[in-house]
Amino acid sequence: QVQLVESGGGLVQAGGSLRLSCTASARSFSRNSMSWFRQVPGKEREFVAFINWLGSPYYADSVKGRFTISRDDFKNTVYLDMKSLRPEDTAVYYCAANSKPFGAPSSHANTYDFWGQGTQVTVSS
Repeated sequence: QVQLVESGGGLVQAGGSLRLSCTASARSFSRNSMSWFRQVPGKEREFVAFINWLGSPYYADSVKGRFTISRDDFKNTVYLDMKSLRPEDTAVYYCAANSKPFGAPSSHANTYDFWGQGTQVTVSS
């Protein structure tokens, strides 16, 4: 059974940094797009960043220049390096994977087939 497991969340002061990790088990995602989304209570899940199978990234405007998505296919892991964090970045962060090899990445949550359980990121002011 495919599992995506996120880690690295926590409490940080505004201006600080965190690194989130998402490790997949049961299969390789080296040929698949991977993404990060985030969600706060009462709101829809929001796209943060994706990375395609070639390693090309794309970011939401709200995080561009502050967040970096990367992948290590040997470790079957995707990362989200977050710096200059703001209180509005507070959310549960989810990792997602597309099941279609070489598929075009997307910022729409309904195009992803596998999801992690989420990791809480809290940024204090």
